[in-house]
Amino acid sequence: MGRLSIQLGIANSAALVETAPLLDDGPRRSNISLLIESVLAVVVAVVAIKVFGASSALGPAWLITPAILVIAALLPTAIRRRKFPPLGLNIKNMKDSPAVLGWTCLAVFPVTFCGLWLLGSFGFGLPVRPILPQEQHWSYWLFYQFMYIALAEEVFFRGYMQSNILALTAPVMGKWPRRQEWMSIGISAACFALAHVLIQGRIASVLTFLPGLVLGWLFIRTKSLFAPILFHGLANTYYLVISAVLG
Repeated sequence: MGRLSIQLGIANSAALVETAPLLDDGPRRSNISLLIESVLAVVVAVVAIKVFGASSALGPAWLITPAILVIAALLPTAIRRRKFPPLGLNIKNMKDSPAVLGWTCLAVFPVTFCGLWLLGSFGFGLPVRPILPQEQHWSYWLFYQFMYIALAEEVFFRGYMQSNILALTAPVMGKWPRRQEWMSIGISAACFALAHVLIQGRIASVLTFLPGLVLGWLFIRTKSLFAPILFHGLANTYYLVISAVLG
């Protein structure tokens, strides 16, 4: 009887060893599926913007690009029934985020001005030429920057891409959450910069990697999209002002 029990125990152990890889296939397949989905979303969004995207003047055509980014982020999330990161339009977040946002602007904007001034001093122009409002009033341009460009890009690159990166790196980096967060910030900023280079067709657009790091950090710090959207709009406006000052 004892020998039979030992044999059954060995057999059961062997069966568990054989079936263990099968039990792990679920999360592994889910991660592979999420990776493929994320890559396809970026490729489709960039191609669609290149084909159907914004014109060179402010107008209805500019609404195509934000629409593409929002659809590329929300459609696969809805199909897969995943929870999308919150916009943060609640009293607590809207009360706490302005302090973080204010200190971030105080730290980043002077450094940006100095960097652009140095580029000009050495004979380099602005790395990215902003499209200035011409026929439309400046208020239209501001509204567009905050409500369309900043909102759409943050929904896609932080809300969708960075959240997916956090999920994909969880199995490997889950034991080191800080490293995982910084990895998500770096990769999402790289995707942000690469998309700008491909869409704008200028290698200088790679410098958008730097604000991408700040935007990714704000997303992690505030756990919502409210602060990244506001900073994105403020940064674009600040860049327009600096462009006018530095010529």
